[in-house]
Amino acid sequence: MNYKQLVNKPQKLAPGHRSCAGCGFPPIVRTILASTDCPIVASCSTGCLEVTTTIYPFTSWRIPFIHSAFENSASTIIGVESAYNVLKRKGRIPKDKEIKFVGFGGDGGTYDIGLQSLSGALERGHDFVYVLYDNEAYMNTGIQRSSATPMGASTTTAPAGKVHQGKEEWKKDFAKICAAHNIPYVAQASLHNPIDLSMKAEKAFRTKGPAVLIVFQPCTLGWKYPNDMTVEIAKMAVDSKFWPLYEVENGKYKLNYKPSKELPITDYMKPQGRYKHLFRPENKGLLEKIQAHVNSEWEKLVKLCEG
Repeated sequence: MNYKQLVNKPQKLAPGHRSCAGCGFPPIVRTILASTDCPIVASCSTGCLEVTTTIYPFTSWRIPFIHSAFENSASTIIGVESAYNVLKRKGRIPKDKEIKFVGFGGDGGTYDIGLQSLSGALERGHDFVYVLYDNEAYMNTGIQRSSATPMGASTTTAPAGKVHQGKEEWKKDFAKICAAHNIPYVAQASLHNPIDLSMKAEKAFRTKGPAVLIVFQPCTLGWKYPNDMTVEIAKMAVDSKFWPLYEVENGKYKLNYKPSKELPITDYMKPQGRYKHLFRPENKGLLEKIQAHVNSEWEKLVKLCEG
């Protein structure tokens, strides 16, 4: 599917929602929902996506949509998928009618709170797509750190100060956690590359069994950058190798993009206020540590893709 075909598809997420200016999830959701022509049912955990698109009595969703609690977007949508299969067996839904099921969650509702229900759904092999929009903190409730928050980023619960320099732990590698469930399809994508995202979403919807899309979504509010830089920030994350674009299909790793000109991680971090403390002279060693970690993780991924 080319970009012109993609943007001319009927929009399943209406305008008029209340996301922040510069927010990345509206184009992410629209791109994914446009990547199949089948009817779709969606669930969504509590988070930015839910609260800004379903302000009672209004909704931006033009498809069947279920808001579930913070921890159970995955279990909600597989409940719908299971009911659909039962109704098909009973003849109440035609056997040739194909419906797709997708669950959405942010990093707080997926990396942390929702991991148990998602893990169970993946292990049991339900036929659904799970979409994680990753903005690297609990943005909806006050910019608290999550296990998706990168080392060195300052949040309200891991602030930079005299003793600590932001979060002190590495970001959880969620794609590899999902791949370890031996599911058919896992992919990392980014807001700035809609063709790559749509290709992966189309493949995920075609997959028989569980598929997981992890999409990088910069947050202008929590990351503290100008709201016209969202797409640029996402691209810099990929070009600095901080957020590689790759997929794991039936256990085989494939790298989708290799930067022709690699950016140092500092170029990606400088526009973001959450990292400004790292550029003080006394934190030079921490920046070097982060760059070394990015390089090491990239080399590990390249080896997996070559294996």
